[in-house]
Amino acid sequence: MKPIDTMEWSPELMEKLAALREKIERTGQDFETYVNGWQRASFQNYWDYIQLDTLLSLQRPVTEVADEPIFIIYHQITELYFKLVRIEIDAIAAGDLSAEDFTERIHRINRYFGALRSSFGVMEKGMKKEEFLAFRDALAPASGFQSVQYRIIELGCAPLINIVAETKREEVRDFSIEEQMEFIYWKDGAKIEDTGQPAYTAVQFIEKYWDDLLFAADSYEHCNIWERYQELLQSGVSEQEQAQLENALRLLDLNVNVNWPLQHYKTAVRYLSRKPSDIAATGGTNWQKYLPPRFQRRIFYPELWTDEQRAQWGKSWVDEVLKEIEQGS
Repeated sequence: MKPIDTMEWSPELMEKLAALREKIERTGQDFETYVNGWQRASFQNYWDYIQLDTLLSLQRPVTEVADEPIFIIYHQITELYFKLVRIEIDAIAAGDLSAEDFTERIHRINRYFGALRSSFGVMEKGMKKEEFLAFRDALAPASGFQSVQYRIIELGCAPLINIVAETKREEVRDFSIEEQMEFIYWKDGAKIEDTGQPAYTAVQFIEKYWDDLLFAADSYEHCNIWERYQELLQSGVSEQEQAQLENALRLLDLNVNVNWPLQHYKTAVRYLSRKPSDIAATGGTNWQKYLPPRFQRRIFYPELWTDEQRAQWGKSWVDEVLKEIEQGS
């Protein structure tokens, strides 16, 4: 290795150093202070960069059932994918994307949901039913219903009115954001079947996150994916670019509102279906009516679907899943 005083410094490197110095000194800071710090800093390593030790310490089962860590890790992975989705939604919400960049970010979201769907075998077939039922009661009233990231994703994808319960949409269309949020669809899925009262899992969830959800609903209302798509059309795009983006948006609509709930439904049927009566969800939610898309009929982008497709929303997918379940039983 050459001594430092005889090393040749390329013009390109000198330009980069000068630009770096200018950047630091432009803020009123001393460039040499940073150089001294960098000289003493340790090199980055994999385990510190991704916080591996911390990550592996976050699985804390509440029972001694062998399959419970699988359940925890899977849900943690799911939440990390949700965070990836939110990164893309926020990039779209920030605006100033070309049609190509916009479409690519929707493709990324669809790939994340594709990975989640394909990995759901970990939940559907990766645990013994008897072990799942052995530890699940210790989780009450916790429920996947309480995933606030999923709720925020919904708000970032479409106008709030499209996420309001279908029977209330016309009635509350002119209401404020805060008023519309009182009729958001998932509140109907968090009720005790016999009494119609809110399940405790929903009470907990709303107490913790309601202000955050109101903030998200208000923040995204004029910069959600659909609003940004409309702005992009007004700015002018080619027919091919529009067609590609609309195809990506249709798949996003299906992934969030049909495919993902159906994966949960299949798993719920596998673990909770029992004759003469189904096993209740840990959170007390009425999962039989909440999960199948044909009951909720929420569609982010109704303008992109035909009347027949909207009328049959989720039905063929549900029928196909039910057929799979019957053949596998």
